[in-house]
Amino acid sequence: MAANTHNPTGNHAPVNGINLYYEVHGTGKPLIMLHGGFGTFDMFSALSPTLMREHQVIGVDLYAHGRTALTDRPIDFAQMADDIAGLIDYLELEKPDILGYSLGGLVALQTAIRHQELINKLVLISIPIKHTGWYPEVQAGMGAINVDGLISTPVYDAYKQVAPKPEDFAAFVGKMKEGMSREYDWTEAVSTLKLPTLIIAGDSDSFAPARAAEFFALLGGGLKDAGWSGEHMVPSQLAILPGVTHYNIIFQPDLLLPIISSFLNK
Repeated sequence: MAANTHNPTGNHAPVNGINLYYEVHGTGKPLIMLHGGFGTFDMFSALSPTLMREHQVIGVDLYAHGRTALTDRPIDFAQMADDIAGLIDYLELEKPDILGYSLGGLVALQTAIRHQELINKLVLISIPIKHTGWYPEVQAGMGAINVDGLISTPVYDAYKQVAPKPEDFAAFVGKMKEGMSREYDWTEAVSTLKLPTLIIAGDSDSFAPARAAEFFALLGGGLKDAGWSGEHMVPSQLAILPGVTHYNIIFQPDLLLPIISSFLNK
């Protein structure tokens, strides 16, 4: 099958041994947006147009996703974080903010852990900081990812429309299964982070709301009364959105955008 050349508005950055797809929209303070698993930057269609009015939005297709080709590399959070650090250097960005959802949130958090000095603020949507934080059935689902279950879904339809080599889908799914099943626990590393971080989760997310509160506590939040003048507040923030799941959270602009904009523009 011939390579797919569908590449409407973006470019590729040669970083960390791959050609990482990215798009740049708008002007202002840079904001890198990292999508969820099996998605692309297009996943943020409910959020990005508004954010582009206030920020220079850099939308990325993560390694092996969308318009960024699969290679012999595994799906590995640390390597994907180094991709983003490489992009920051390639584009000569001055301490951008990073927003990540689900898989993209894990990559964003790892970017902060590994390259904290490169980042201004973090917005992390729907992630726990350790693999066992996901509900058991979610962990089991990650380990059961397979091509047969995805080939007749919109996931495959979207992939074959934009992937450089659509025939790589089976290999991509296999690497995603391995990567998403891998154990991780970043508790100790998170406790050393100093940059302001907005933690957002749904009250019906793929992990208990308590996991988000524990994350917030590691950043110093929610440990004591803030005081009459807010003198004990920390730079990081926590938002639990009502009636929201892991799967529809990024399609809630009325809830998300005021929180995100307030945090980034503070």
